[in-house]
Amino acid sequence: MEVDIADDVPCSSSAVDSVIRMGTAGLIWGFCSSPYDANKLGLAGIHRASFIVKSVGRLGFQWGMFAAIFSSTRCGFQRYRRRNDWVNVLTAGVVAGAAFGAGTRNWKQVAGATGLVCLLCHVAEDSR
Repeated sequence: MEVDIADDVPCSSSAVDSVIRMGTAGLIWGFCSSPYDANKLGLAGIHRASFIVKSVGRLGFQWGMFAAIFSSTRCGFQRYRRRNDWVNVLTAGVVAGAAFGAGTRNWKQVAGATGLVCLLCHVAEDSR
């Protein structure tokens, strides 16, 4: 017997869980990619360490913020529509992509691509 925990878990708890998981993934990615970027820029010593720390913090924050926007939007749409389907995932992906693409000149492309990637991940998850 499957139990749908979406009705039992508040959206804020889901968002906090997502922020912790994706923020941690962003920190790990920052620790992996920042030394490479520092080498490409030719940084050494205290400048290198400062660059790495700033990059790790920035990536952790950005990944966590994306997760917060995505999971809050998905949960909100799921509760509003009273359905757990691909429309919620696509809408949440587009909203999160638009929020992060707002600073770029082609935010519509970023929003569309993010929505599509989120939708493909949902389809892959449901096919199991």
